[in-house]
Amino acid sequence: MEFKFDDINLEKAKSLVARYPEGRSKSAIMGLLDLAQRQNQGWLSRESMDYIAKYLGIAAIRVYEVATFYTMYNLEPVGKFLVQVCTTTPCMLRGGEEVLKACKKHLGVDLDEMTADEFFTIKEVECLGACVNAPVVQINDDYYEDLSSDMIVEILKTLRAGRSVNPGSQIGRKSSEPVSV
Repeated sequence: MEFKFDDINLEKAKSLVARYPEGRSKSAIMGLLDLAQRQNQGWLSRESMDYIAKYLGIAAIRVYEVATFYTMYNLEPVGKFLVQVCTTTPCMLRGGEEVLKACKKHLGVDLDEMTADEFFTIKEVECLGACVNAPVVQINDDYYEDLSSDMIVEILKTLRAGRSVNPGSQIGRKSSEPVSV
């Protein structure tokens, strides 16, 4: 299957490459991989990585090295909603493992699996960088914080029903203020 940037992403790609000095266009690899992943329903096919290599005029292995190193790039198809559950120490201490178990049980899939309806894929991730609001789950580009097992199940049900969910603290906390405020 051939891949190429659509007109909108081609303009974004040109803008990304233009940020770097002449001869340093390969510095745009990460941004271009993100564009390709977004255009390709959340994952990077080999064709998309080859396209980026050709676009930048570099060896394909240079693109593969980046795409396989960083966990933010998906090398297999993912569901419409990519559910990334943090289980690093702060999230674990505040219930992250229970949130992960609730996701797996509710959706009936294990880690790195997609639901039969192709709506959800679950991944376990290391530190989403919102430790003070643990446990945290990132769904696509949004963070859901201060979660419990019941809360994440309600979020998943709401998304499956086609309704939106407000990201951020699920207990009404503003930013990273103390829970007691």
